Amino acid sequence: MRTGTIPPVVAARWALWTFVVVNLVIVEVLFLTAGTGKNGVLTVAKFFGLHAAVLMLFQLLLVARLPWLDRRIGMDRLTVWHRWAGFTLLWTILTHAVLVVLGYARLDDAPMVKTFFSLAGVPASLLGICAATIVVVVAAVSARYVRRRLRYETWHGVHLLLYLALGLAFVHQLLETTTFSSSVPAKIYWWALWLFAFGALVAGRIVMPLWRNAYHRFEVTAVVSESDDVVSVHVTGRHLDRLPARAGQFCIWRFPGHHHWSQANPFSLSAAPDGRTLRLTAKAAGRTSAGLRHVPVGSRAFVEGPYGAFTALHRTRPGALLIAGGVGITPVRALLEEEPPGDVVVLYRVRSERDAVLADEVRALISDRGGRLHLLTGRTGDGTLPFEPGNLRALVPDIAERDVYVCGPPAMTSAVLGALRELKVPGRQVHSERFGLA
Repeated sequence: MRTGTIPPVVAARWALWTFVVVNLVIVEVLFLTAGTGKNGVLTVAKFFGLHAAVLMLFQLLLVARLPWLDRRIGMDRLTVWHRWAGFTLLWTILTHAVLVVLGYARLDDAPMVKTFFSLAGVPASLLGICAATIVVVVAAVSARYVRRRLRYETWHGVHLLLYLALGLAFVHQLLETTTFSSSVPAKIYWWALWLFAFGALVAGRIVMPLWRNAYHRFEVTAVVSESDDVVSVHVTGRHLDRLPARAGQFCIWRFPGHHHWSQANPFSLSAAPDGRTLRLTAKAAGRTSAGLRHVPVGSRAFVEGPYGAFTALHRTRPGALLIAGGVGITPVRALLEEEPPGDVVVLYRVRSERDAVLADEVRALISDRGGRLHLLTGRTGDGTLPFEPGNLRALVPDIAERDVYVCGPPAMTSAVLGALRELKVPGRQVHSERFGLA
């Protein structure tokens, strides 16, 4: 429990936004000291182009899965920021492109269409056009209406084109004499920023996962059926005591000998890491999760992570309320292992008692810690509303004095978070994380 110190999430947000503001100030200074363009429109176009470059690099940092940021802010929030930065980037790039064409059309006193095709014949401009086209395509398939109708693998494959766009944008900026070559400080700054952003991405998304899997050599040791549609997979490896995993976190799991490499899923650790084994517990919600019960014992696992900020790192109060819905009990069950004896309450929402996955383990952990478990059964459609503010207060009268951890289906999580706001539970005491890759 942290008292009298800056919460980790606040420190991480301040660090991230300070980084952004400092870089924006540097870009403004470089823009103002580099001189004007060939006309006023091209000067404004350059302004938007420079900011588009900064947005691109900021996007890379948000999805680089840097451990320091991820454990404090959480991948779900970083992904949301990445999404909004992406749509901001889209409009910034489109504005830059339109102004460039308009500026040269005015300079040459020519129609914009003719000017566009003339610019497409210039290598630097052509690379920029290709990068902008890719960004537009990716933004289109990332719109909610389209995204919900695509398989994750399809969406992810299209999304990977952004890396090609980044490469094209880098060369485009390199060839443009108004950015890299405008001054020695500008050249040093842009090279350092691009190298830092790409280095962070390569380290977090490629080097670290490959190194950890080569070092730990993860292997499936047991597959246990918890119910008709829920299965637990036990994984061991070398030197797991050196894996920086905490209860409440999740990993991205692949089983190359059983599933296609593209079939990766984020599953929470359903038991606190003990330095010897890792355990995931998943419900058969899709083809990959449904096939887990058939993963051969002894097969290799490729594990990325651990990720997530749903941990005791963010505790601020002595008492805790852990709220879980369905298979969302898995990180809550792991957190219970780290919970010291004392004041802990668990609210477990399921349709019926037979749907209460890992219920016996949860009861045993609660009993050992002198806590309370409320198994909340029923369907919302039948009028059962245990997470209405009044019902929550009746179950946990001192709810505003506790840290509250929430994990469950999106609708349930939203309902609980809304009720906590009505009950005036301070935001710093509320911890939730929505697990997903997109």
